[in-house]
Amino acid sequence: MQATVMTACVHGVEALPVEVQADVSNGLPSFGIVGLPDTALQESRDRVRSAIREAGFEFPNCRVLVNLAPALLRKHGTGFDLPIAAAILVATRQLAGASVEGSIVVGELGLDGSVRGVHGLLAFALAAQRTGLTLVGPVGLDDAASAAGGVPCNTVGHLRELKTGASGAAPRKQRPRGRTPYVPDLTDVSGQSAARRALEIAAAGGHNLLMVGPPGSGKTMLARRMPGILPPLTPEERLETALIYSVCGLDERPALEGVRPFRAPHHSCSVAGLTGGGTPPRPGEMSLAHNGVLFLDEMPQFAPSALQSLRGPLEDGSVTLVRAEGRMTFPARFTVVASMNPCPCGFSGDRERACSCTESAIARYRARIGGPLVDRMDLVVRVDRPEPRSIVAAQPGEPTAAVRDRVMAARERAYATRGALASALAGAELLTACRLEANTSDLLERAAKIHSLSGRGITRVLRTARTIADLDGSDRVCEEHLLEALSFRMQEHP
Repeated sequence: MQATVMTACVHGVEALPVEVQADVSNGLPSFGIVGLPDTALQESRDRVRSAIREAGFEFPNCRVLVNLAPALLRKHGTGFDLPIAAAILVATRQLAGASVEGSIVVGELGLDGSVRGVHGLLAFALAAQRTGLTLVGPVGLDDAASAAGGVPCNTVGHLRELKTGASGAAPRKQRPRGRTPYVPDLTDVSGQSAARRALEIAAAGGHNLLMVGPPGSGKTMLARRMPGILPPLTPEERLETALIYSVCGLDERPALEGVRPFRAPHHSCSVAGLTGGGTPPRPGEMSLAHNGVLFLDEMPQFAPSALQSLRGPLEDGSVTLVRAEGRMTFPARFTVVASMNPCPCGFSGDRERACSCTESAIARYRARIGGPLVDRMDLVVRVDRPEPRSIVAAQPGEPTAAVRDRVMAARERAYATRGALASALAGAELLTACRLEANTSDLLERAAKIHSLSGRGITRVLRTARTIADLDGSDRVCEEHLLEALSFRMQEHP
C-alpha cells in the first residue's frame, strides 16, 4: 500500500515542493526514511510513531518506508513530521486521501500528537500560492496565508483533526497589530548639524554613511534615529523582508506592518553571522537588514574578514553562499551606517583633549577597515563632541517627523522621475539623471584629479549630489549640490 502527500522544504528563503511517499508492505517491522534526511528528520520516526498512537490511530506492525522526493535535495527540519504521519495513515487506509489531496502539509508533531509550528511558514504559504495548493499546518498558519495573499489554508492543532479537517477552509483574519517598536526622536539630538544633514541625505537616497568622532559625541545616538526618518516599507518590500524573518524563526509582524529593519550586530560577529551560514544555511545580519539599515558600531573592532564580506553585497544587493549541498542566494539590499573613533584612544583631532596614539598605531587602527570598503561609503562625516551648553540647556533639535517628510518627498520625486533612488543609478543612466552643466562637470573633474577619486568614488559623488538635488527639488545637479556632496566625500577618511 502506497500514498503520496505534498509538502515543502525551505532552501535559502524559498520553500521547494517535496513529495512524501509512504510504502507500507509485508515484512519485518521497520520504519525507514530515505531521500537525504538530516538528523532532526531521522528523529521524526519516533515522534511520528508516538503521535499516531496517541491520536487514536494504529501504527502498522510491518515494513514502513518513507521516501522524500526529489532525492537529490537535502531535507531538513521538523516540518516533515505531519506529512510523514499523514502519508502513513493514508497508505494504511486510516485516513481518507481526500483530506490531504491538493494540499501542502507541514508541521512538527509532539509525542502526544499535537501539531506545532515550524520556521518559515510564510515561505510555505508562498509555495502553496505558486503551486495553487491548499496549505495544511499548525495553528497560526492563517497569518502567513493572509500575508501571502489569502492562500486557502486549514489549521490543525492535533493529528486526529486531519480526519475531520476541511482543507479548503478560508484563512482567518490576521492577529491584531502588535505594538509598534519604539523609535527615538531626532529632537533629542542637540547640535550636530553636519551629521544630521548627512543622516537625512543617506535616508533620502539609500546612501552608506560613516561617522567618525571621539567617544560620547553622539554617533550611536544619531544612527539609532535613522529608522525614524525612513518611509514605511512598500507592499513588495514588506513581503520580501517578512519572508527572511519567517525563515529565521523571528517575528515577521513588524515587517508586515511596514517597519524597516534596523540591525546592530555586536563587533564580535563572525563572517557567517554577517553573510549567513550554518547547517542548513540561514540568512545572516546582512539579509536581516534587507530594505533597512545595518548599523556597525565601532567598525574597526569587527574582524577584517567580516568587514570585507560587506563589499560584494554593497554592490550586488545580495549574498551568494556556495556550500557542499549547493548554491543559494539571500537578498541583502541595505544601507550601512557605521561609526568609529578616529584613533585607538579616540581623541585624534579633538578640540580639547590631546591624542596619545602614535602615527603607526593610528595607521594600523584605520587599516583594519581597508580602503576598498571606505571607498564604498558615500558620506563620511566628522562628529565632534557637542558644546556642554547645548546639552545643559536642553535645546531641542528638529523633530523626526519634519525630516521624514523631506525624505519621503525626495524619494517620491526620485521614483516619479527615474523609477529608482540615486544609489541604484550608474553609468549613462546616472549622468542623464544628473544633467550636469559644463561648469559643474569641470568642477567634478578638477576635484577628482586633486583628491585622486576612483571611478567608484566619482560615481558615488554623483549619486549623493543627485539625492541632494532631490531634497532641494531640483531637476538637475547644480554646482552647490556637487560641492556639498564633495564636502562629505572629502572629510576625514579613516
